[in-house]
Amino acid sequence: MALSVSPTIAARRDQMFPVLADADIERMRRFGEARSYAAGEHIVTAGTVSPGLILILSGKVDITQAGGLGPREAIITYGAGNFIGELAQLSSRPSLVSAEAAGPVEAIVIPSQRLRDLMVQEANLGERVMRALILRRVGLLESGISGPIVIGPPGNGDVLRLEGFLRRSGLPHRALDSDTDPCAKTLIERFHVDPHHLPIVLCPNGKLLHNPGEGDLARCVGLLRPVDADKVYDVAIVGAGPAGLAAAVYAASEGLSTIVFDCRAFGGQAGASSRIENYLGFPTGITGMALMARAYNQAQKFGVEMVIPDEAKLLGAADDMTGYRLDVGDGEAVRARTVVIASGARYRRLDIANLAQFEGTSVHYWASPIEARLCRDQEVALVGAGNSAGQAAVYLASQVRKVTLLARRDSLDATMSRYLVERIEAQPNIEVLPETEIEALDGHEGNLEEVRWRSRATGVATTRPIRHVFLFIGADPNTDWLTRCDVALDAKGFVRTGADVAPGHGPMETSRSGVFAIGDVRCGSTKRVAAAVGEGAQVVAALHAYLAQNGGRASHPELTRRS
Repeated sequence: MALSVSPTIAARRDQMFPVLADADIERMRRFGEARSYAAGEHIVTAGTVSPGLILILSGKVDITQAGGLGPREAIITYGAGNFIGELAQLSSRPSLVSAEAAGPVEAIVIPSQRLRDLMVQEANLGERVMRALILRRVGLLESGISGPIVIGPPGNGDVLRLEGFLRRSGLPHRALDSDTDPCAKTLIERFHVDPHHLPIVLCPNGKLLHNPGEGDLARCVGLLRPVDADKVYDVAIVGAGPAGLAAAVYAASEGLSTIVFDCRAFGGQAGASSRIENYLGFPTGITGMALMARAYNQAQKFGVEMVIPDEAKLLGAADDMTGYRLDVGDGEAVRARTVVIASGARYRRLDIANLAQFEGTSVHYWASPIEARLCRDQEVALVGAGNSAGQAAVYLASQVRKVTLLARRDSLDATMSRYLVERIEAQPNIEVLPETEIEALDGHEGNLEEVRWRSRATGVATTRPIRHVFLFIGADPNTDWLTRCDVALDAKGFVRTGADVAPGHGPMETSRSGVFAIGDVRCGSTKRVAAAVGEGAQVVAALHAYLAQNGGRASHPELTRRS
C-alpha cells in the first residue's frame, strides 16, 4: 500500500483505517441510506464529487489513484466495517481517489450534510471519523500519488506559484520536471504541448490546463464553486486568516449560516509561518500551516461554506434590505445580514525598481519547503526583524548553507521575541547585519544573480552572489477594496472601529451598522495570532446581539448578556 511508506501514517494505521464495531454501525445508520453495488462497479471516481461517506456492510472495495500518467495505483482495500472517504467528503468536494467494488457490496451512504450532523450529534464516534478523514488527507499529502499534476521546469516562477497555491490550500499534488521526468515528457507529447506553454496542470478529472491562474485551477479541482445568489447568510466573512477562521468556527458552531471568502488561500500570513512557538497550548510549537489547516477543517465540520480563492470587491446594501450585498469575483454576489472584515494585510515590497522581475522565482515572501528546496545548500538573504523574519531565518538555517539577515534597526530585541533572538544567535550559519538595507538586485531573465546591500552605520556597500532573497518587512492593511464602501479607515488604511468611529460603538463595530472588523486589518489591533483568534471569537457575540436587535436569528441569551 502506497500510504505505508510514511512512518507517521504507519504508526497511526489503526486510527486512519478503523474497523467499526456493530454498535457503531447501528448508530451511523440513521444518518445515511442503504446502497448496493455490483462487482466491478465504480463507487467513486477521482475528480468527481462522491455521494458521501460510504460505510461498508459487506464485500470489499479497492481504493486506487489513476493519476493520469499510467495504470491505476493501488492505495488500500476496504472491507466490512471500514468506511470510504477523506476530507473532501466533508464539504462535497471532488474525490481525490477512485473506489471500485471488488465484488458485491452492501453499504450505507452518508451525504456530506448528514456527515456533519453525525460529527455533532455523535461526538465520540464523530471524533474517530474526523480523525481518520484528517489522517487520510495527511497520507495523500505525504505519498504524492493523488491530486493535480503540475508539469514544468523546476524553479519556473509559474510552477512555484501553482505549487505554492496547492500547498497552501492543503491539496495533494505532484510536480514533475518537464526536462527530465519521463512521465512528464510522455504527457507533453500526448497532448502536443509546446514547451513555451509550460507549465501545464493535469487535474484529477482529466482536464488539462495551460498555465492557469489560481482561480481557474481551484475551479478545475473543485475547491471553488459558484455562490448561491438566492441564499441570505447570517454572516459573510472576508478573510480566512486566524481571525476570519476563528469567527467562522464560533459563528457556525452556534448556528449562524456562515460563508467565508479569501482571495488567496486559508491561513493568511500565519499560514506561511514555518513554526509558531508562542501560541498557547503548543509547547513544542506548530507550523502555521498545520495550525490553520486545523481551523479550516474545523470550520467545515460545522458547515461553513468556503469560497477560496475569490476576492471581495464591493460592499453595499442589499436591494431587498436584508442586510448587505458583497460583490465578488466573476460577477457573483452574496447576500448576508452581517459582514465581518478580516482581510488582514498584504506583504510590503522593497522600493527597488526591478524587484518585480525577480518575484516568484528569486524573491519570496514566505519560507515553505518549496522555497527551501530551491535554495538548499546556498547562501540566502533575509530582510526583516519581526517574529516572522526570525521564524523564517531559523527554518532556512536548517536547509541552506548560510542566512544573512538584514535589519534596519541596530538590534533585533526591539521587534523580535527574545526566544527567537537567542535561537538566531545560537545558529552558526546565521549572520545578522544591523542597520543594513538592500539597494540593488541584479540578474538575468528573472533569475537573481547578485544582491548589493549597504550599511548605514559605515556606508560600506557589499555585493554577494545570492540567488534568493526572502522579504519579511511587515505588511500594510488589505483595505483597498473598501475605499468605495463607506467604511471609515484611518490615515494608514486600517479599519476604524468602536469609540474611534462613534460613542457607544462596540470595540469591533465599524462605521456601518452590522459590519465588523477583526484581526490585523482593524485599527489598534494587536498583531499576534492569538489576539486575532480572540477577536474572531469575541465578534460572534456582537453578531448575535445585532441579529437579535434587527430581526435576524434569535441570539444566544448568554452571548447577548456578555456582549
